Amino acid sequence: MTGLADNFETIVVGSGISGLFVALEARHLGPVLVLTKGSIDDCNTTWAQGGIAAAVGPLDSIESHLADTIAAGAGLVDESAARVLCTEAPGRIRDLVDYGVRFDSLGGETALGREAAHSANRILHAGGDRTGAAIETALSERLQHPSITVLDHALVTALAVDGSGHVTGVTATNLLDETAEAYTAARVVLATGGAGHLYSHTTNPDVATGDGVMLAFGAGAEVMDLEFYQFHPTALRLAGQPPFLISEAVRGEGAVLLNSAGERFMPGYHPEAELGPRDVVARAILAEMEAANAEWVMLDCTGIDGVDLASRFPGIYAFCLDAGIDIAREPIPVAPAAHYFMGGIRTDHDGRTTVPGLYAVGEVACTGVHGANRLASNSLMETVVFGKRAVDSFSGPTTSLAPDPAAIQIALASRQTSRADIQRLLWRNVGIRRDGASLDTALKTIDSWPEVGPSGDSHDRPVFENAQMSRLAWLMATAALRREESRGAHYRRDFPEPDASWRR
Repeated sequence: MTGLADNFETIVVGSGISGLFVALEARHLGPVLVLTKGSIDDCNTTWAQGGIAAAVGPLDSIESHLADTIAAGAGLVDESAARVLCTEAPGRIRDLVDYGVRFDSLGGETALGREAAHSANRILHAGGDRTGAAIETALSERLQHPSITVLDHALVTALAVDGSGHVTGVTATNLLDETAEAYTAARVVLATGGAGHLYSHTTNPDVATGDGVMLAFGAGAEVMDLEFYQFHPTALRLAGQPPFLISEAVRGEGAVLLNSAGERFMPGYHPEAELGPRDVVARAILAEMEAANAEWVMLDCTGIDGVDLASRFPGIYAFCLDAGIDIAREPIPVAPAAHYFMGGIRTDHDGRTTVPGLYAVGEVACTGVHGANRLASNSLMETVVFGKRAVDSFSGPTTSLAPDPAAIQIALASRQTSRADIQRLLWRNVGIRRDGASLDTALKTIDSWPEVGPSGDSHDRPVFENAQMSRLAWLMATAALRREESRGAHYRRDFPEPDASWRR
């Protein structure tokens, strides 16, 4: 990394839609450095199939979108944050169009689909089920700008914090030659995505290891809602194949879930059947799998009329066909997989964390907009809405989110084990269904792993990631153990009902 200027106006860590959007919006303020530990295309955005939600249809409204968002969040949605999201969503769609995103149309009008828990058709797609990739590509093509520098294979290992507690830059390791360098900036924006690879079954790419949450935590930032991890109900489960997301939009078009006896079962679990909340559908599938001692249930698209599946879902159709499944003629074996982190770094409506100079945007942030259970396709919109607000706040005074007086201070050791051990433990003990005994076992198991340095070996990506993952696993298990109720994606077998005292 030598030869590169080390001082920037803005440093962005991560190259998904949130990171790229922030970089493009912030370029007029001065030099921007984008750091990504993989290639620029390694991110959850590229894998996003379902679409992006905005009340832009003639039969829709911002209030309806807001009501659906609040209902899906199981009582924990920050209504003011959700109102920001829903109100500003149409404007951010226009921004994406200006950046070159071409949303699908039908009869000359923007095509709008429907997904679970939405009361109206408000999901915009680009390239059918390749929405994330289409947005990522459009933004990437705009990065050729003199004010933007992009470094691939640059692993950020620490945030620099000065004596007054301000974040002033980062330390990063070039994974290609194992050299380390410090970069300074007026501000650092974490846009590192989620943490799906803490689980043995996930729809996320392998870069999703929770790095950003732990970088912020190490710098003293507050984190919140770590017990809420959303499991997508329908990921391809086939021997020899990695989990592959089968978009909720497939169920939105009419696909139904069948158990091993060939019976449709979701009407018995929720009035909306296959379009019920994701946590309900995921637990229902798990129950049917356990009852039949099966590894999957079947998602049947063969009864969908009037839809060319190859055109509507080109990515899913092609992937399944390569795996030997023609989804137009035979059902797809599916099972739940870790998909989206509702928790993360606590931020305000402008992306500010509790540490001055540090911002977080996208899945790594916890704005409160998702509550306990994210509404489908709100996540891509969250990245651009709050990314835009973060950049707009850069020109103002450098302030931070006020600390929560109830926040608990935790000193946390770094521990080392294999990634497979972490994934098995989280899937078994901190997964779709938890209880006090399994969570306590998880914590004791993590505490038994050997300690390493503050974050493992910063020149060895797997070692560094595993150390960070073990710390985040401990925090997630602790949060889940302390929340003695069931709410949204957090389901406790020993506390199966919501408790009003935990609406916080």
